[in-house]
Amino acid sequence: MAGQILNKTIEVDDIELFYREAGNKKNPSLLLLHGFPTSSVMFKNLMVALADRYHLIAPDYPGFGFSAFPDRNDFEYSFENVAAYINKFTDAIDLKSFTTYLHDYGCPIGLRICVSSPKKIEGIIVQNGNAYLEGIEPVWDEIRDYWDHPTEEKKKKVYAFLSKEGTKDQYFAGLPEEMFGHVSPETWLLDWERMSRAGNLDMQYLLNCTYKSNIEMFPVFQEYLRTHQPPALVLWGKYDPYYDVKEAHCYKRHLPNADVYLIDGSHMVLETNFDEVLSLIEGFLSSLHDT
Repeated sequence: MAGQILNKTIEVDDIELFYREAGNKKNPSLLLLHGFPTSSVMFKNLMVALADRYHLIAPDYPGFGFSAFPDRNDFEYSFENVAAYINKFTDAIDLKSFTTYLHDYGCPIGLRICVSSPKKIEGIIVQNGNAYLEGIEPVWDEIRDYWDHPTEEKKKKVYAFLSKEGTKDQYFAGLPEEMFGHVSPETWLLDWERMSRAGNLDMQYLLNCTYKSNIEMFPVFQEYLRTHQPPALVLWGKYDPYYDVKEAHCYKRHLPNADVYLIDGSHMVLETNFDEVLSLIEGFLSSLHDT
């Protein structure tokens, strides 16, 4: 069956990683990198739709989804380390080259892989993922103020997004009410079930606090884009309250040939605007691989 998804695990540096795989390995590969607060489950529909033509891999990061949740004494929960780990994962499964889908947290994780291993990258699909300051200003002013001037009162405000309601908001915030029925309830409820495991919220908080390192990497990410000119598709839910829509066209500063599309959705357009997003991805991949 072309659309069958296989659910697999592999040990990388003694940590068991869960990942989903679909399609024939002889076909062009896509590495699908999920955002917060979700996991590889966000890509199930996309994997089924593309598996007849492409080879798709979607890992859960350590501490996310169904991957192992190692103690922070045994694993450093930082974006730098998660990216290095996922890069090792691609080596472990012999994934030599691929187009990568970059969403939310998956964007800095994936761009770090692009920077360290540019020869692996055939193209990038950015979906509400940051590499420019325009995307987080002024939306993240309160969080950035906490990073630079931490207090317990500020921490409570920052930590508030790590809650059941905060998890649900990732799907519904900014989304027009008439589109609420596009969100499957099991998606955010599964996200919350995984996040609410003992100690996971503290891990999520620690990881989020290292997001500052991603902002410091923005010039490096932009130089990678300018130097290597990967074919790029940029998709942006224009009602996203977390990553400002002003960033979408910023990618064309360094990638003048990038295709940029603003979607009538919010942060999770792969969930809420699936048909439109799928059509754009199919067109982009066909242009890369003549399929």
